[in-house]
Amino acid sequence: MEQNPCISILTTVYNREKYLGDCIQSVLDGHFQDFELIIVDDQSTDRSLEIAHEFAAKDARIRVYRNDENLGDYPNRNKAASYARGKYIKYLDADDMHGRFMVDIMVDAMETQPEAGYGLFDYGEHKPLFPILLQPHEAFEAHYSGKHRIFSRSPLNAIMKKEVFDAVGGFSGKQHLGDFELWHVLSSKHPTCVMSAGPGLWRKHNDQQSNDNRTDPLVPFKYQQLSLNFLAGAGNPLDEMSSERITQALLKNQARTILYSFKRNSIRDTFRLKKASGLSWREIVRNAFSRQIV
Repeated sequence: MEQNPCISILTTVYNREKYLGDCIQSVLDGHFQDFELIIVDDQSTDRSLEIAHEFAAKDARIRVYRNDENLGDYPNRNKAASYARGKYIKYLDADDMHGRFMVDIMVDAMETQPEAGYGLFDYGEHKPLFPILLQPHEAFEAHYSGKHRIFSRSPLNAIMKKEVFDAVGGFSGKQHLGDFELWHVLSSKHPTCVMSAGPGLWRKHNDQQSNDNRTDPLVPFKYQQLSLNFLAGAGNPLDEMSSERITQALLKNQARTILYSFKRNSIRDTFRLKKASGLSWREIVRNAFSRQIV
């Protein structure tokens, strides 16, 4: 009987012929070899599928699927995970690349911290102490204090136990916010393993969804709103005092973002932010100049 791989690397593809070959080759060139690479094409109209099949013909660890219809980003990520057989899963977008020891570091960290449900790379301080294990309330405190901005990491920077991912139903499908939301959900239910900065390549180009963060002020604003919604919900692992302190800081930042938008963006965009917040102008001004809880 064939043994399941340690990790399933999941690559979702839509019209990435310019980058896909380098992406796949970076996995094959990696030091960690106990993997399967699952590639799920989302009805590409370029040579992406052909390129994937060319690699799969040469290496049995590569499995290629094509969706019957275009699912979109997060639904396709969930589809890719449904094919996974590994103990761990991690995503590698078709326009990104792994460094040679990236998977080694991630798997070793999770094996070192077996309580963790998932792990995220961090680019902050305390690197000599990594990997570290954060309990749910510690993960939230670390992110919102700025000590470890782990919830802001992309899927490239995450490794998850397959059973943990499945238990929460994977990504909800919220555009732009899916991974930011999932890290909140996972960290509210399981300890989080924090690892030292990831040796991978994240490409920055105009033909990617994250470009919306740079061109539409409503997109980064949605992250603030999701944080507030999560902290107000039943899944919040923080005590009442910590939750109130962080919520007040978020409300203050949200209000100042709206007011500053008059200078930075158009009046139309400013009113879009105001509408998304659900607040009156009086509440926005009050929050912007409120005294901070220490």
